[in-house]
Amino acid sequence: MSLTRKAFLQHLILGSCAAALPLGSRAQNIESGNRREHYDFYFTRLMYESGDWDVDQRMPSNLLNSLVEYTNLKVDLKEHIVPLADNKMLLAPFCYLAGHKLVQFTTEEARNFRDYVNRGGFVFVDDCNHDIDGLFAKSFEAQMAELFGHDCLQKLPDDHDLYHCFFPFDELPVTSFELNGWGDDLVHDYLKAIVVNGRIAVLYSNKDFGCEWDYDYRNKRWLAIDNTKFAVNIVIYALTS
Repeated sequence: MSLTRKAFLQHLILGSCAAALPLGSRAQNIESGNRREHYDFYFTRLMYESGDWDVDQRMPSNLLNSLVEYTNLKVDLKEHIVPLADNKMLLAPFCYLAGHKLVQFTTEEARNFRDYVNRGGFVFVDDCNHDIDGLFAKSFEAQMAELFGHDCLQKLPDDHDLYHCFFPFDELPVTSFELNGWGDDLVHDYLKAIVVNGRIAVLYSNKDFGCEWDYDYRNKRWLAIDNTKFAVNIVIYALTS
Protein backbone atom coordinates (compact mmCIF):
# COMPACT_ATOMS: atom_id res chain seq x y z
CA MET A 1 0.00 0.00 0.00
CA SER A 2 1.46 3.33 -1.03
CA LEU A 3 1.91 6.14 1.50
CA THR A 4 0.76 9.70 1.05
CA ARG A 5 3.44 12.34 1.67
CA LYS A 6 1.70 13.23 4.93
CA ALA A 7 1.66 9.63 6.14
CA PHE A 8 5.21 9.02 5.00
CA LEU A 9 6.54 12.05 6.84
CA GLN A 10 4.65 11.12 9.97
CA HIS A 11 6.30 7.69 9.92
CA LEU A 12 9.68 9.13 9.05
CA ILE A 13 9.60 11.73 11.80
CA LEU A 14 8.81 9.05 14.36
CA GLY A 15 11.68 6.92 13.06
CA SER A 16 9.48 3.98 12.02
CA CYS A 17 10.02 4.19 8.28
CA ALA A 18 13.17 3.55 6.25
CA ALA A 19 14.76 6.69 4.91
CA ALA A 20 15.11 5.16 1.46
CA LEU A 21 11.39 5.05 0.77
CA PRO A 22 10.28 7.42 -2.00
CA LEU A 23 8.40 10.59 -1.17
CA GLY A 24 5.22 11.69 -2.90
CA SER A 25 4.67 14.34 -5.51
CA ARG A 26 5.70 17.19 -3.21
CA ALA A 27 9.26 15.92 -2.68
CA GLN A 28 11.72 18.78 -2.81
CA ASN A 29 14.85 18.77 -4.96
CA ILE A 30 17.45 21.52 -4.83
CA GLU A 31 20.32 22.18 -7.20
CA SER A 32 23.69 21.56 -5.54
CA GLY A 33 26.60 22.14 -7.90
CA ASN A 34 26.14 19.68 -10.77
CA ARG A 35 23.73 17.39 -8.95
CA ARG A 36 20.24 17.56 -7.46
CA GLU A 37 19.86 16.95 -3.76
CA HIS A 38 16.65 15.63 -2.26
CA TYR A 39 15.51 16.99 1.09
CA ASP A 40 12.40 16.48 3.17
CA PHE A 41 12.62 20.06 4.35
CA TYR A 42 14.28 23.32 3.49
CA PHE A 43 13.81 26.77 5.03
CA THR A 44 12.68 29.67 2.84
CA ARG A 45 12.81 33.27 4.06
CA LEU A 46 10.62 35.67 2.07
CA MET A 47 12.16 38.96 1.00
CA TYR A 48 9.62 41.75 0.52
CA GLU A 49 10.24 45.27 -0.72
CA SER A 50 8.45 47.39 1.87
CA GLY A 51 10.08 46.37 5.16
CA ASP A 52 13.15 45.04 6.99
CA TRP A 53 12.80 41.39 6.08
CA ASP A 54 16.40 40.42 6.99
CA VAL A 55 15.96 39.92 10.74
CA ASP A 56 16.84 37.18 13.24
CA GLN A 57 19.72 36.01 11.09
CA ARG A 58 20.79 33.07 13.31
CA MET A 59 17.29 31.74 13.83
CA PRO A 60 17.08 29.58 10.67
CA SER A 61 20.27 27.63 11.44
CA ASN A 62 19.06 27.09 15.01
CA LEU A 63 15.69 25.78 13.83
CA LEU A 64 17.32 23.55 11.22
CA ASN A 65 19.72 22.14 13.79
CA SER A 66 16.78 21.23 16.03
CA LEU A 67 15.08 19.37 13.19
CA VAL A 68 18.26 17.34 12.70
CA GLU A 69 18.55 16.74 16.43
CA TYR A 70 14.97 15.65 17.10
CA THR A 71 13.69 14.12 13.83
CA ASN A 72 14.80 11.77 11.07
CA LEU A 73 14.01 14.23 8.29
CA LYS A 74 16.66 14.89 5.69
CA VAL A 75 17.14 18.63 6.21
CA ASP A 76 18.86 21.15 3.96
CA LEU A 77 21.01 23.14 6.39
CA LYS A 78 21.15 26.22 4.17
CA GLU A 79 18.67 29.08 4.49
CA HIS A 80 17.06 29.99 1.18
CA ILE A 81 16.18 33.65 0.64
CA VAL A 82 13.60 34.14 -2.09
CA PRO A 83 11.81 37.36 -3.11
CA LEU A 84 8.11 37.11 -2.44
CA ALA A 85 7.57 38.41 -5.97
CA ASP A 86 9.53 35.44 -7.41
CA ASN A 87 7.39 32.48 -8.46
CA LYS A 88 10.03 30.14 -7.02
CA MET A 89 8.53 30.74 -3.59
CA LEU A 90 5.40 28.89 -4.71
CA LEU A 91 7.38 25.63 -4.56
CA ALA A 92 8.62 26.01 -0.97
CA PRO A 93 7.28 23.61 1.71
CA PHE A 94 7.56 26.31 4.39
CA CYS A 95 8.06 30.08 4.27
CA TYR A 96 9.10 32.57 6.94
CA LEU A 97 8.25 36.29 6.86
CA ALA A 98 9.22 38.72 9.61
CA GLY A 99 10.19 42.31 10.34
CA HIS A 100 9.66 45.43 12.42
CA LYS A 101 8.42 47.91 9.82
CA LEU A 102 5.75 48.43 7.20
CA VAL A 103 4.29 45.49 5.29
CA GLN A 104 2.81 46.67 2.01
CA PHE A 105 3.02 44.11 -0.75
CA THR A 106 3.60 45.01 -4.38
CA THR A 107 1.13 43.63 -6.92
CA GLU A 108 3.40 40.67 -7.65
CA GLU A 109 4.05 40.00 -3.95
CA ALA A 110 0.35 40.07 -3.12
CA ARG A 111 -0.46 37.71 -5.98
CA ASN A 112 2.18 35.17 -4.97
CA PHE A 113 1.28 35.31 -1.26
CA ARG A 114 -2.41 34.75 -2.01
CA ASP A 115 -1.73 31.97 -4.53
CA TYR A 116 0.75 30.20 -2.24
CA VAL A 117 -1.67 30.22 0.68
CA ASN A 118 -4.66 29.10 -1.37
CA ARG A 119 -2.67 26.27 -2.99
CA GLY A 120 -1.76 24.64 0.31
CA GLY A 121 1.40 26.49 1.34
CA PHE A 122 2.43 27.38 4.88
CA VAL A 123 3.78 30.78 5.99
CA PHE A 124 5.03 31.49 9.50
CA VAL A 125 4.81 35.26 10.07
CA ASP A 126 6.52 36.76 13.13
CA ASP A 127 6.17 40.33 14.38
CA CYS A 128 9.61 41.34 15.64
CA ASN A 129 8.09 44.33 17.46
CA HIS A 130 6.01 41.98 19.65
CA ASP A 131 3.47 44.79 19.65
CA ILE A 132 -0.15 44.27 18.63
CA ASP A 133 -0.48 48.03 18.00
CA GLY A 134 2.88 48.43 16.21
CA LEU A 135 3.53 49.24 12.56
CA PHE A 136 4.31 45.69 11.47
CA ALA A 137 1.21 44.26 13.16
CA LYS A 138 -1.20 46.87 11.87
CA SER A 139 0.14 46.88 8.32
CA PHE A 140 0.44 43.09 8.03
CA GLU A 141 -3.05 42.49 9.41
CA ALA A 142 -4.43 45.10 7.01
CA GLN A 143 -2.64 43.37 4.15
CA MET A 144 -4.15 40.01 5.11
CA ALA A 145 -7.64 41.53 5.35
CA GLU A 146 -7.22 42.93 1.86
CA LEU A 147 -6.12 39.58 0.46
CA PHE A 148 -8.34 37.16 2.38
CA GLY A 149 -11.17 39.10 3.98
CA HIS A 150 -11.78 41.12 7.14
CA ASP A 151 -11.95 38.27 9.66
CA CYS A 152 -9.38 35.98 8.06
CA LEU A 153 -7.00 35.97 11.06
CA GLN A 154 -8.56 33.99 13.89
CA LYS A 155 -7.29 33.16 17.37
CA LEU A 156 -5.78 29.71 17.52
CA PRO A 157 -7.47 27.56 20.19
CA ASP A 158 -5.32 26.33 23.07
CA ASP A 159 -5.95 22.69 22.15
CA HIS A 160 -4.93 23.02 18.50
CA ASP A 161 -2.87 20.21 16.94
CA LEU A 162 0.03 22.66 16.54
CA TYR A 163 0.71 22.34 20.26
CA HIS A 164 0.74 18.52 20.21
CA CYS A 165 1.87 17.39 16.74
CA PHE A 166 5.39 16.52 17.94
CA PHE A 167 6.28 17.91 21.36
CA PRO A 168 3.28 18.29 23.70
CA PHE A 169 2.78 21.72 25.22
CA ASP A 170 0.50 21.76 28.25
CA GLU A 171 1.07 25.53 28.52
CA LEU A 172 1.18 27.84 25.51
CA PRO A 173 4.74 28.78 24.49
CA VAL A 174 5.78 32.31 25.45
CA THR A 175 8.92 34.34 24.79
CA SER A 176 11.15 36.39 27.04
CA PHE A 177 10.69 39.40 24.75
CA GLU A 178 7.01 39.92 25.50
CA LEU A 179 7.62 41.64 28.84
CA ASN A 180 10.91 43.45 28.38
CA GLY A 181 9.72 47.05 28.40
CA TRP A 182 9.50 47.32 24.62
CA GLY A 183 6.41 46.79 22.54
CA ASP A 184 2.97 46.56 24.14
CA ASP A 185 4.30 45.00 27.40
CA LEU A 186 1.77 42.17 27.21
CA VAL A 187 2.06 38.40 27.14
CA HIS A 188 0.23 37.29 23.99
CA ASP A 189 -1.56 34.19 25.17
CA TYR A 190 -2.62 33.09 21.69
CA LEU A 191 -1.45 32.96 18.11
CA LYS A 192 -3.57 33.82 15.09
CA ALA A 193 -4.01 31.87 11.90
CA ILE A 194 -5.57 31.90 8.47
CA VAL A 195 -7.10 28.48 7.96
CA VAL A 196 -7.64 27.06 4.46
CA ASN A 197 -9.40 23.73 3.98
CA GLY A 198 -9.10 22.89 7.66
CA ARG A 199 -5.35 23.49 8.04
CA ILE A 200 -3.26 26.49 9.05
CA ALA A 201 -1.97 28.27 5.95
CA VAL A 202 -0.67 31.41 7.71
CA LEU A 203 0.54 31.23 11.32
CA TYR A 204 0.85 34.73 12.74
CA SER A 205 2.70 35.63 15.93
CA ASN A 206 3.20 38.86 17.90
CA LYS A 207 5.45 36.96 20.32
CA ASP A 208 8.75 37.51 18.47
CA PHE A 209 9.74 33.86 18.35
CA GLY A 210 12.36 34.76 15.77
CA CYS A 211 14.34 36.81 18.30
CA GLU A 212 13.80 34.14 20.96
CA TRP A 213 15.51 31.60 18.68
CA ASP A 214 18.12 34.01 17.31
CA TYR A 215 21.26 32.55 18.89
CA ASP A 216 24.01 30.17 17.88
CA TYR A 217 22.59 26.66 18.15
CA ARG A 218 25.72 25.55 20.04
CA ASN A 219 24.61 27.74 22.95
CA LYS A 220 21.43 25.75 23.36
CA ARG A 221 23.20 23.43 25.79
CA TRP A 222 23.14 26.23 28.38
CA LEU A 223 19.34 26.38 28.39
CA ALA A 224 17.41 24.51 31.06
CA ILE A 225 14.65 23.91 28.50
CA ASP A 226 15.24 23.95 24.76
CA ASN A 227 13.06 26.84 23.56
CA THR A 228 13.29 25.73 19.91
CA LYS A 229 11.02 22.75 20.47
CA PHE A 230 8.01 24.81 19.46
CA ALA A 231 9.81 25.67 16.22
CA VAL A 232 10.01 21.94 15.54
CA ASN A 233 6.25 21.67 16.10
CA ILE A 234 5.60 24.46 13.62
CA VAL A 235 7.63 22.76 10.91
CA ILE A 236 6.18 19.30 11.57
CA TYR A 237 2.66 20.73 11.42
CA ALA A 238 3.47 22.46 8.13
CA LEU A 239 4.78 19.23 6.61
CA THR A 240 2.14 16.81 7.85
CA SER A 241 -1.15 18.70 8.15
